[in-house]
Amino acid sequence: MDMETLYRGIREGRRRAVARGLSWIDEGQARGNDLVGRLFPHAGNAHVIGITGAPGVGKSTLVNALTLQLRRNHQSVGILAVDPSSPFTGGAILGDRIRMQDSVDDGGVYMRSLASRGHVGGLSRATFGAMTLLDAAGFDVVLIETVGAGQAEVDVMRFAQTVLVVLAPGLGDDIQAIKAGILEIGNIFVVNKGDREGSDRTIRSLRSMLGLAHPQAWVPPIIKTSADRGEGVEELAQAIAGHRTYLVEHAIWGQMREHQAENLLEQALQDIAADIAKDRRLQDTWQKSVSQIREGQPAPHFARELMAQWLKATAEGE
Repeated sequence: MDMETLYRGIREGRRRAVARGLSWIDEGQARGNDLVGRLFPHAGNAHVIGITGAPGVGKSTLVNALTLQLRRNHQSVGILAVDPSSPFTGGAILGDRIRMQDSVDDGGVYMRSLASRGHVGGLSRATFGAMTLLDAAGFDVVLIETVGAGQAEVDVMRFAQTVLVVLAPGLGDDIQAIKAGILEIGNIFVVNKGDREGSDRTIRSLRSMLGLAHPQAWVPPIIKTSADRGEGVEELAQAIAGHRTYLVEHAIWGQMREHQAENLLEQALQDIAADIAKDRRLQDTWQKSVSQIREGQPAPHFARELMAQWLKATAEGE
């Protein structure tokens, strides 16, 4: 499938084209980056919702239940589930996503697993491009489920307009949230497995801490759910819709789009630098600089010097 055919298929929402385009982006090659660049001007309509939290809180079950509720609300849903990578193949370890089976069998839902491939922050390097593709393909909502590594998962706030922080009673999440700075990134807090003992205590702890962490106008609601039973999920969907309304009415939605454009430029620059370094590292200047750094010379100095040389050589076609 050539670029033009693929581009048209994605814009028309064809599932085969969506699947092929996501594969291009996940590969991390130039054609995937080019595809994202073409699609980006057509994105910006979907409500991108990040779902983060520690392992064991039931994120995948919540994603499944929330997707079913959004479909009842007549919204199409794209799901990006970022999984830990296999240290041997680099693929997603939990690629089958069995707990989402109820929702992914729906024709109005598209789910894709992305391997983190060592990328820190709970996401995959391909997340932004994949999110852009699903947005441009016409999905009303894009759900991004992070790896579930816990304290480092703050990258999702760079992409999502609404971030759900999922906790569960009995897992020490109230203490972890303080250590991780998770309170600052959450727009909505979900205490899942709300039928367990201690759920009300977790909610009280959160409510007291949120008063200190969120001085701005939007005060994050705390929603108690039991996702496996579908309890509290309709209230959660209403809270998500309320946050979108808040963003639009306060002109924050458009500002976030600007930040996404900045992210696209930053990632493109990083990719170019990485490609140049990969092509040039076998040259003598590379090994010479490595030796000098080993002997105590400043690495940033050599990095700037090498990049300047490589950029000049690239511009001259060498």
